[in-house]
Amino acid sequence: MKQNLFDIARLFQIKGSPDKITRLGNGLINDTFLVTTLPPDAPDYVLQKINHNVFKDVDLLQDNILKITDHIRHCLKEKDTGDIDRRTLILVPTSEGALYTVKDGQYWRMTVHIPRSFTHETLTPHMAELTGQAFGEFHALLSHPLAPNLKETIPNFHNTAFRISQLREAIQDDPAGRAKSVSDLSERLLAREEEMTLPFHLAEQGKLPKRITHCDTKVNNILFDTDGTPLCVIDLDTTMPGFVLSDFGDFLRTAGNTGAEDEADLSKVAVNMDIFRAFAKGYVASASFLTPLEKELLPFGVMMLTYMQAVRFLTDYINGDTYFRIDEPEHNLRRTRAQMKLLEDIDRCLPEMTDFIKTL
Repeated sequence: MKQNLFDIARLFQIKGSPDKITRLGNGLINDTFLVTTLPPDAPDYVLQKINHNVFKDVDLLQDNILKITDHIRHCLKEKDTGDIDRRTLILVPTSEGALYTVKDGQYWRMTVHIPRSFTHETLTPHMAELTGQAFGEFHALLSHPLAPNLKETIPNFHNTAFRISQLREAIQDDPAGRAKSVSDLSERLLAREEEMTLPFHLAEQGKLPKRITHCDTKVNNILFDTDGTPLCVIDLDTTMPGFVLSDFGDFLRTAGNTGAEDEADLSKVAVNMDIFRAFAKGYVASASFLTPLEKELLPFGVMMLTYMQAVRFLTDYINGDTYFRIDEPEHNLRRTRAQMKLLEDIDRCLPEMTDFIKTL
């Protein structure tokens, strides 16, 4: 396998020679490797095997990423920003000039490794504020009038109405014979359908804009400099049209939860308001493009994304656990209950969240 990785790395236009290849990060979708080169002053690279089961259209995927990185680079040059090569990803073409290669049915791509950069897995309020700032700046750059038109890499990924339709279909088909046993949970979720599809109705009325969103806003998708300041946003695979409130909510659904996503002890699950306030402060300060309605709906995004994830976990449980990895037969059910407990606490905290956003 290691020799195979060296062969794949040599298919790209790299400077120097691959010396060592090691696994990088702990991503659940793509397999990522650090390619260290010789001589020592040659750049290092990130080699990644794309999960073709998730990203069906790799041409579209890579075209999106090229458009995003080119646009960010252009904006940074306009602002006369220094150290641009460390502030956005650089795609490395193959020897034929393509954005990816296919070998033995597997899809591979490469970027330049950003030197002296780090990711963080743990979160403090200070780190949450910096992360909010970074994602706000990312949204602001991609709200530029000359921002590229992107296509959906995963259609309907953050579409609440679509996720609800999947739940209804699972209940009707009941492939694993589980629907009846969780009817209390599905009824509670379906009762909130109209409320949770509000942004889509507002968009249809022309009141809420769709922008370019990241759709995987986690602290470990930010690269930080050695001095602790954010450098750039990475993992751009799901960057596509959406609502900024979805990105805001997606971060806080996980980072702003005092318990684990699959927490069995529901007494541990609650909103971490310190993380909420810090992230919101950083985000609003840098998201200068926000309309008054977008800003007002940011707390709603926390509620909507938590609801959506509860729907997705329950749907997968009813379908017989065909999508999410599970550790035991009731894992998706445990995840569902944890998300619903978090949703209850978000309901309780929503007035406080809304009041805080108004102060920013």
